[in-house]
Amino acid sequence: MARQDSVLLFLLLLLAEATDVGRAARLNQWESGIRLPSEKDEPRDVDDQQLGTRWAVLVAGSAGYGNYRHQADVCHAYQLLRKGGLKEENIVVFMYDDIAMHELNPRPGVIINHPQGDDVYAGVPKDYTGEHVTAANLYAVLLGNRSALSGGSGKVVDSKPNDRIFIYYSDHGGPGVLGMPNLPFLYAMDFLHVLKKKHAAGSYREMVIYVEACESGSIFEGIMPKDLDVYVTTASNAQESSWGSYCPGMEPPPPPEFITCLGDLYSVAWMEDSETHNLKRETIKQQYETVKERTSNFNSYNFGGSHVMEYGDTSIKAEKLYLYQGFDPATINFSLNELSPNTRMEAVNQRDADILFLWHMYKNSGDGSKKTEILKQITETMRLRNHLDGSIDLIGTLLYGPSKGSAILKTVREPGLPLVDDWKCLKSMVRLFETHCGSLTQYGIKHMRAFANICNSGVSKSLMEEACVAACSSHDPIQWHPSILGYSA
Repeated sequence: MARQDSVLLFLLLLLAEATDVGRAARLNQWESGIRLPSEKDEPRDVDDQQLGTRWAVLVAGSAGYGNYRHQADVCHAYQLLRKGGLKEENIVVFMYDDIAMHELNPRPGVIINHPQGDDVYAGVPKDYTGEHVTAANLYAVLLGNRSALSGGSGKVVDSKPNDRIFIYYSDHGGPGVLGMPNLPFLYAMDFLHVLKKKHAAGSYREMVIYVEACESGSIFEGIMPKDLDVYVTTASNAQESSWGSYCPGMEPPPPPEFITCLGDLYSVAWMEDSETHNLKRETIKQQYETVKERTSNFNSYNFGGSHVMEYGDTSIKAEKLYLYQGFDPATINFSLNELSPNTRMEAVNQRDADILFLWHMYKNSGDGSKKTEILKQITETMRLRNHLDGSIDLIGTLLYGPSKGSAILKTVREPGLPLVDDWKCLKSMVRLFETHCGSLTQYGIKHMRAFANICNSGVSKSLMEEACVAACSSHDPIQWHPSILGYSA
């Protein structure tokens, strides 16, 4: 009996211990559910093996102090990504690097992207600068092809199958083309070929691309597949300008000593959104909707705003932004994404920003030879623009007649159709024009739709050349000739 009692006592002790363990387990489980207010909605992080490496390629496609804003955009993006934890070795920067120490910069060695902004230039790597900012080098970097590089740091996107890539481009653009400070420009089909080649190599998991440029939607409209694991947003649709912001004489203005725009409407919209939100909570879709609203200038398109567009694999939109832009611990308590107050910003058409810059130079120059020199520069700029616009109009008249020429050249295809059926034809028509009429320049690429429509209507090269010779025979384009500047195609 005593033995039975001892056995019973032993079993009771075991049961009590098990109960305590279970209670402790339940307590630990409950305690693990306790969160600070800021953590209640925090998603579970993707583990390192699933996350892979984050890569970024940042491209400012212009040069000159009048284009200050493009390099300011890219420098700002670099600082944002570094705060998010991306390593310098995984961020490739393309910028001409002629702004920070420019004689017109009122803050030597400093670049800002907001009227009250801090310096965004310090620490930005000089991967590809000056003459090495080229479309060919960009393609080589994206493909991880060091042997195809010409100059620069040699840094490339050496990504693996589980890695994610973020590409951001800011500059001038035109239908089917993005500007570069060194010719030739970046053409849509060439860029798409690089993306397809990168995808075929299986060297990334997913990619997100942001593009700030006029007619930037035309780079992807009708040609961007949905099966490349690439999601794209653009500052504008296929037929409208994008806009400069924080410009002198506009609201909000830059500091009074600046005579150039500090940023671009779409670009500052996405970066200022990223800086003020917890990117482990905010999705790509949420940022797209916020940036779309702000870039439209809250639906005031006629006063400086554009239609933000999206292309490619839209299923990627459900992902959190930190997977591409990283996570800044300082934002952990920031709220979920909310639209900023409906405060419209004055903005300037990208193609007129350089004229605005020259005008402020002229206004601030005082009397004397410097003012005369700036006035001459403005006059030459406008003369070239008038020549390009007039030459295209005359070519249209010669090819199609006075009643149809302008309408045919300006025809916009239905949404979902590519700009042009034959991209090689587009390049050949551009080269014919530049041979006889001079370089298009980053202003003249707005006429790319005209060349595309010439190809789409079946005009032969011989007929196009005949029209170019007739339209430009009285023009002396020596300083703008492609033998000096190079061909844009």
